[in-house]
Amino acid sequence: MYIYLNSDYVKAEEAKISPFDHGYLYGLGAFETFRLYKGHPFLLDDHLHRLQGALEELHIRLELTGLKIEDVIQKLLVLNQLENENVSVRLNVSAGAGGLAFGAMEYWEPTVMLFMRKLPEMPENLEKSGRILSLPRNTPEGEQRLKSHHYLNNILAKHEIGNDPSIEGIFLTKEGFVAEGIVSNLFWIKDHIVYTPSIDTGILNGITRQFIMRCLEKIGLQAEEGFYPAEKLLKADEVFAVNSVQEIIPLKEIGSQSFLGKKGEITQTLQKMYKQNTMLLKSRFEL
Repeated sequence: MYIYLNSDYVKAEEAKISPFDHGYLYGLGAFETFRLYKGHPFLLDDHLHRLQGALEELHIRLELTGLKIEDVIQKLLVLNQLENENVSVRLNVSAGAGGLAFGAMEYWEPTVMLFMRKLPEMPENLEKSGRILSLPRNTPEGEQRLKSHHYLNNILAKHEIGNDPSIEGIFLTKEGFVAEGIVSNLFWIKDHIVYTPSIDTGILNGITRQFIMRCLEKIGLQAEEGFYPAEKLLKADEVFAVNSVQEIIPLKEIGSQSFLGKKGEITQTLQKMYKQNTMLLKSRFEL
């Protein structure tokens, strides 16, 4: 596999970064994961905008517009012979070498890496089961949660729930409010009203989450954002989880509580809208 690393295209096994990269020593870095549909980078502009904001907060001085990410993507597709495949892409920016110093620093030479992988075919009518985690969602390190290298809470949650791909782990906050999945955002419907946790619970404001909310506006529905106890979620008619790789995944149950799953009317409508736009949009604002 070829990857992009600091302006070069190299085989993954030959890639090298500094042992003093502060992304490694102190976890200073941010990333985005997004999908290509037959070469089209879905919602790329939204992902780059969020990443740029994270870099500014981390004092990593890099203008993403100068990298010509779309050109990088297209070259890697050719090198990896993935031009006609559905692909997951990760764009990762870490602080770069900063020696052993620790403190308030500005990073002018970050490490930039982009790599991709072919995605397996997703089964039609896929459903998952949800399971509420005993481990609470940690609070963000700053004012809002970044898609950063700080993934210990998520890793510990995976150790709690295991690697069964049919199970979606669900975080609650320490106060008991519904937060998010381990790598997803959550929505649920009760009596044709759509609910989703507020970003003030400390969740990541996912790009797919934002796109779904845009879709809801288009069909005349609006998601109510708030602080909801688990009981509110468990009384839902429909529940689904979203992220950029898995798209929209209906949950058929959480514990002993069952939902409509793939038969949910609003879930089906949103899945159809999503599929119709994957080859068209680079920003949710184009919808």
